[in-house]
Amino acid sequence: MDTDPDDTRDNVVPGSDASLETPDVRGYDFRGEFDFDALLESYATTGFQATHLAQAIEICRRMRADDATVYLTFTSNIVSSGLRETLAYLIREGFVDVAITTSGSLAEDVIKTAKPFKMGAWDVDEGELRERGINRLGNIFVPSDRYVWLEEYLYDFFDDFFAEESLRTPSEFARELGATLDDDDSVLSVAADRDVPIYCPALTDAEIGNFLYYYKQRQDRDVDVGIEITDDYDALIEDGLAADTTGLVVVGAGVPKHHAIMTNLFRGGADYAVYLSTGMEGDGSLSSAPPDEAVSWGKIKDDRRNHVQVEAEATLVLPLLVAGAFTD
Repeated sequence: MDTDPDDTRDNVVPGSDASLETPDVRGYDFRGEFDFDALLESYATTGFQATHLAQAIEICRRMRADDATVYLTFTSNIVSSGLRETLAYLIREGFVDVAITTSGSLAEDVIKTAKPFKMGAWDVDEGELRERGINRLGNIFVPSDRYVWLEEYLYDFFDDFFAEESLRTPSEFARELGATLDDDDSVLSVAADRDVPIYCPALTDAEIGNFLYYYKQRQDRDVDVGIEITDDYDALIEDGLAADTTGLVVVGAGVPKHHAIMTNLFRGGADYAVYLSTGMEGDGSLSSAPPDEAVSWGKIKDDRRNHVQVEAEATLVLPLLVAGAFTD
């Protein structure tokens, strides 16, 4: 070997004269009595997504301190899981002013007031489940009899809902459906009680749409019923314009996420935003886009300290976010 090892040392161990004033990386010390609050505080210096979660907790605390109008957006799988109770808590305790979700959330929330979902498994014989009338959501099982029950429940509801007006909005649907429920763990029920609007732009994209189709087939052909969405979009924009400060807690993505950030565009962007997402930015989709991209569109205000994305699955981190920022 002709190369002197000392000649390579600067490549391998270059050294540095830089002085960093940032905090030391240090995690929670489990010695002594366990302190949950201290554990969450230690996330700030743990690194990786733990630090993003600590930033999310701080941003949500600032939302509350600024009396922001808080938008909570979530997809139906969040209600499928045990996070339904967490969402209901946030609304029931007055931490949410506006909710935006998908059609499946409404359907599954209603079902769970009467018939629970059951724990299952990821690795199963899907054909056998189909024969048994069991639907799989990840490792959650939903027997098909839940949807048979839902269909009858909704048919009775549709009769009353369309009795006076044949053209209604998704937010009216959510509010009046919630008023028929008596369940303190129901997102729809507590939202109706607290007068928190629930917007569902894609109301037909689940069982509710299927059952509306069948319901319309049963009706007198001279009398048509339908769902009108632009009034809800107007309300989202106008209420956002009237708000002094807005904050977004975005759980998952899709249409609910985009409705929150797009309607905040009209007011010059949301003041705060926290995303919980597993989306990969590389595919260029809105669902995967981080809050920085929304800044480029004017949907979130340009302040490096007002937004963060926690790249983690919601059932793992939403309870921690709520514990750190929305409990007193």
